Amino acid sequence: MPRFFLDYPAEDIITVRGSDADHIRLSLRMKCGEKLTFCHCGMDYNCIIESITPEEVVCRVDSITPTLSEPSVQLTVYQAYPKKDKLETIIQKVTELGAVRIVPFISSRCVARPDKASYEKKLPRLKKIAEEAAKQSGRGIIPEVSPLMSVSEAVEDMKKNDLSLICYENGGERLSDIVFPKSGSIGVMIGSEGGFERSEADAAVSTGAVPVWLGERILRCETCPIAVTAIIMNRTGNM
Repeated sequence: MPRFFLDYPAEDIITVRGSDADHIRLSLRMKCGEKLTFCHCGMDYNCIIESITPEEVVCRVDSITPTLSEPSVQLTVYQAYPKKDKLETIIQKVTELGAVRIVPFISSRCVARPDKASYEKKLPRLKKIAEEAAKQSGRGIIPEVSPLMSVSEAVEDMKKNDLSLICYENGGERLSDIVFPKSGSIGVMIGSEGGFERSEADAAVSTGAVPVWLGERILRCETCPIAVTAIIMNRTGNM
């Protein structure tokens, strides 16, 4: 069933205008009487189309149910800024897997180093990628793609989580050995192509982050967040 996102909690009637209305009318070629779903804050508004005009689509709310696809844990992926378009791939895939927030940051070994103004120009596209991935995967929310942070800002932000992890190539606990909560917030910090400086890892550990590794194989920086997100979702009963 087609899914769309709302910026507000719905009541009995949802009126859709703009690009979503055009998508319903022209791309999906939906008709009156057909069903679709709107999502807001983890709730599904299951609707029936009542009328379609060139300007708007009017839908009647038939039922409201929790989104079954939303995980019980709130996972934030802190990703050191990678080269080329790898960040787009990371955002798409961790959204599909269940992350609720993606925080790009600049670390010492980042090759790509956009300033905050340059990043702000890219942010609408990154948010659109998260939205499209959320629609495709049946999510009940659109994960947040945060403003660009420094590594120190990201380390400070990680303190908000109930459990914080840092994927560190120089060792730590195996991710498969970590005891994960079944609810609450989890943050995982992942390096760029060159990994982390020792001082960066030490700074994260000093605030309570647990250093973890995935074994002897070295994963690319765009592979690691996908693997880690999948493992965490599996270990918390969300796969």
